[in-house]
Amino acid sequence: MKLIFAGTPDFAACALQALIDAGHEIALVLTQPDRPAGRGMKLQASPVKQLALRHALPVYQPEKLRTAEQQAPLAGLGADVMIVAAYGIILPQAVLDLPRLGCLNIHASLLPRWRGAAPIQRAIQAGDAQTGITIMQMDAGLDTGAMLSLHSLDIAAGDTARSLHDRLASCGAAAIVAAMDQLETLQAAAQAQPAEGVTYAEKIRKEEAAIDWTLPAQQLVRQLHAFDPFPGCTARLGEQIIKCWAGQPGYGAGQPGEVLAIDGEGIHIACGDGAICLTELQRPGGKRLPAREFLTAGALLPGTILG
Repeated sequence: MKLIFAGTPDFAACALQALIDAGHEIALVLTQPDRPAGRGMKLQASPVKQLALRHALPVYQPEKLRTAEQQAPLAGLGADVMIVAAYGIILPQAVLDLPRLGCLNIHASLLPRWRGAAPIQRAIQAGDAQTGITIMQMDAGLDTGAMLSLHSLDIAAGDTARSLHDRLASCGAAAIVAAMDQLETLQAAAQAQPAEGVTYAEKIRKEEAAIDWTLPAQQLVRQLHAFDPFPGCTARLGEQIIKCWAGQPGYGAGQPGEVLAIDGEGIHIACGDGAICLTELQRPGGKRLPAREFLTAGALLPGTILG
């Protein structure tokens, strides 16, 4: 089929590669404009753009798609389908109506749970046992379209947003290729999303990174997992803001934020309910380190209170 592909991060690039490998004609690739990134804040192309250029595919990077002028490069292509994966730009109805068979979205949750921007992180944070991929026929709502197929994945106890992202990206790539092979059949049998069970995965904000030690330990463990690799979790150690990257349930009791013990497992810290054992940390300007190596750069004694 003749496709338009719209996506920006690695999650989307995985799907684009699968569609290329499956032999589909990619008439145009949409991705967000190059953004400053890295320590030098130099303009950097998205993973989708980098992949498209390696395959000599035409790339279009509008800031928005609201006007007829912005939509013009899509209008004359005669595309059968537009595939959307983590694009990050809202598609108005005029764009949704351009392809002959409409627009399909690869969404990283089992809809209607976790509609919105951060379904992977919110599923981990909430302690969900399962998530997956939904291939959805797009409409003008926020992830409200009819479902063409669902593909479930278990969330492992040690899954981080990074590890779960990678498994979901592979699942989504396979799911969209399979959907394209039987698209008209799937569209004829598409199911509306149920009204019950709707939740929204709000975008992760940097302000959420600060650890609230009064929360239960298990909730903080899930937060560590959900916020790896972005934005990480932070705590105040004296005048420093350190990042806490990994942890597990610990032992002991005390004032929330109090260092209870340090052993071969890590740094045990009291929480509102139970204790957490931090196993990977990072000082400002430093690298992520196992707790044992982190401690060589400065003493951290039982009784210390982390903010």
